Amino acid sequence: MTEANITKETILSGNIPRHIAIIMDGNGRWAKERNMPRTMGHKRGAETLRDIVKSAGSIGVEAVTAYAFSTENWKRPDYEVNFLMNLLDVYLSGELEKLNKHQVKVIFSGELAQLPKTVRARAEKTVVATSANTGLVLNLAVNYGSQAEILRAVKSVASDVADNKLALSDIDETIFEKRLYTKDLPPLDLLIRPGGDLRISNFLLWQLAYAEIWFCQDYWPDITPDHLYRAIYDFQKRERRFGAIVDTKSQANIYE
Repeated sequence: MTEANITKETILSGNIPRHIAIIMDGNGRWAKERNMPRTMGHKRGAETLRDIVKSAGSIGVEAVTAYAFSTENWKRPDYEVNFLMNLLDVYLSGELEKLNKHQVKVIFSGELAQLPKTVRARAEKTVVATSANTGLVLNLAVNYGSQAEILRAVKSVASDVADNKLALSDIDETIFEKRLYTKDLPPLDLLIRPGGDLRISNFLLWQLAYAEIWFCQDYWPDITPDHLYRAIYDFQKRERRFGAIVDTKSQANIYE
């Protein structure tokens, strides 16, 4: 089957990933190639996120984690940081009615305390306003870095050990994962990275342990639901062994 023939109906007959993560990369380069300010690329990228979330929800995806603003993004010029903060505020306020209409529940990953007060208030209001929704969970990673998330979890575990609330022998993957921002989400199945770069960029390092990764050259503002369907179709064709193989003679699992 060619990429042009992959449709929503095509993938609905297969295994739909429960949790998809997206690195929304290429906004600035998209704008630059069109002789537009970088900020216009971010604006277009927000519109793309709206379309992808709607499409993902319509096919049964349970959660989408979108990398909206990293801990390293503070290093960008002030005008761009301010624009991104304002864009987040405008996106959340402008989309709230549609989010509720489509039963999208919004949560956040990242240190929101460092955001401008008005943006933090908008984020908190959106979480409350969508908390009863029963559809797709949109997890916005804002002021997020995976290394910082892991250190945060380590400190939480260490604090409980120091206070005798937790024994060292009790610590396992499950205990640790409960300290992560994604503790209430399904395991991550698929990471989509547009923009042409082949790196993870400090995003969901723990959660990506056995997730499938789908790269494409197109910039995020050019991503459409068709890209989403192609990524899921590719995901469906892969054999996910989670470190094991199957002995075709005995059908017994043999671990690598």
